[in-house]
Amino acid sequence: MQRKSYLEDELDLFSKLEQSKNNMLEWIELADEDESEEILLAAEEQLNDFKKLLDEYELKTLLSEEQDKNNAILEIHPGAGGLDAQDWAEMLLRMYKRWAERKNFKIDILDYLEGEEAGIKSCTISIEGHYAYGLLKGEKGIHRLIRISPFDASGRRHTSFASVDVYPEANTEINIEIREEDLRIDVFRASGPGGQSVNKTSSAVRITHIPTGIMVQCQNEKSQFRNKEIAMKILKARLYELEIKKIEEEKQKQYEEKSAIAWGSQIRTYILHPYKLVKDHRTNTEESAVEKVLDGYLDNFIRNYLLYIHEQRKK
Repeated sequence: MQRKSYLEDELDLFSKLEQSKNNMLEWIELADEDESEEILLAAEEQLNDFKKLLDEYELKTLLSEEQDKNNAILEIHPGAGGLDAQDWAEMLLRMYKRWAERKNFKIDILDYLEGEEAGIKSCTISIEGHYAYGLLKGEKGIHRLIRISPFDASGRRHTSFASVDVYPEANTEINIEIREEDLRIDVFRASGPGGQSVNKTSSAVRITHIPTGIMVQCQNEKSQFRNKEIAMKILKARLYELEIKKIEEEKQKQYEEKSAIAWGSQIRTYILHPYKLVKDHRTNTEESAVEKVLDGYLDNFIRNYLLYIHEQRKK
């Protein structure tokens, strides 16, 4: 059924593209016969509509890896910098939520640890929708913010860092076996605001996968059972990503650009002072409307990253 849904979406997009092309050609023929401003403007509008659909269709062709179709699990962690970094992490969370809402993707907060005074200490969210992972995989890396700190009474400029990790949610095509004897499960009291007894009992769960050393946790839910269920979902996604990497390494050597999205590297800078600019350091894509980007308008960065990866693989 999932495969059927993907194919129906692709056929629908292709049909729209074909219809738009025919409409555009008809208006161009009319413009040859009648070069009035009204006809020319209508022809230009049809051309722009066709270009948008063509760009959307091209984007789908760039999402050719099997796991690109999967839902995404996205983690955000502030770097060094105290309140500023925690606030920046929360700004990134809002940015991705806004992006997902515009795509009509479903968003679930899997784990959320609030900062004591502002921002977040960590967050894990699930984004469900066709090609969610493929579209978001280029967001993995270090994001840097330069601004006048709202937490500095002297009004000085601060640089904050936050890391973003993106994993494909595991599907049934790769069998991920998790044995009970390979797990260490710890329970503890949830931290942060109480509310409905969430931090009055040992309901939070931390799971360590002993063979790989991967550790995940969840403390959002009141029920220990529910927290364990969500933590297992995150662990399965992490192990799934590990399995995908093994398969890719068997096929060929790691792509050169993979070093550009590893922990410790900076993929994008968001400057709010002394001027406004967002720059992706891999593709050199720039956008001066920083507030618009922070409001979830990421498609230009996503598209250019996928084109960049495509060119790197060709090389």
